[in-house]
Amino acid sequence: MGVGRSKQSLQELQARLAERLLAARTDGVDSAQWLAVQAGGRNYLVPLAQAGEIFPWAGLQSVPYAQAWFWGVASLRGDLLGVIDLAGLLGHPVERSQQALAETSLLVINPALQVNAALVVDRLLGLRNGDALHASPQTQPESVHGSGRMWCDEQGLQWQELNLQTLVQTPEFLRVSQ
Repeated sequence: MGVGRSKQSLQELQARLAERLLAARTDGVDSAQWLAVQAGGRNYLVPLAQAGEIFPWAGLQSVPYAQAWFWGVASLRGDLLGVIDLAGLLGHPVERSQQALAETSLLVINPALQVNAALVVDRLLGLRNGDALHASPQTQPESVHGSGRMWCDEQGLQWQELNLQTLVQTPEFLRVSQ
């Protein structure tokens, strides 16, 4: 698969997910409760109500003297948003090639949480139904702020619940400057 085809497939996935997110919110569908993402090789479940729009990787303006996980500011549909590397913020930063970076997505934090920010996620893994998950016996990592339960899906994959409302209120998140 060429780079052009890969980028087109990513854009198609993002468009489908955006449509499904909107449909789940407007139709009152309770089955899709989570947006599944991957960051730094780890699987996370974000409550659907806390997720905003999804954008393909966009150029950004870097900010001097910021934490390594705060990559800068991007204009997404006319809104200026802080761009945060989710993996880096959660304590497991990864180096990304230009190609890998081009395949990332920006998950905007729901504006209702009153934070103008977007999270860099490596992969969008779709929507998840809470009925298809069960509590995992594995304990959560201590370094994850805003984390909730560990979950396991029908395929045996482990998922870390990530409460964005809690995350954006942590001192670590609020301390952007070095």
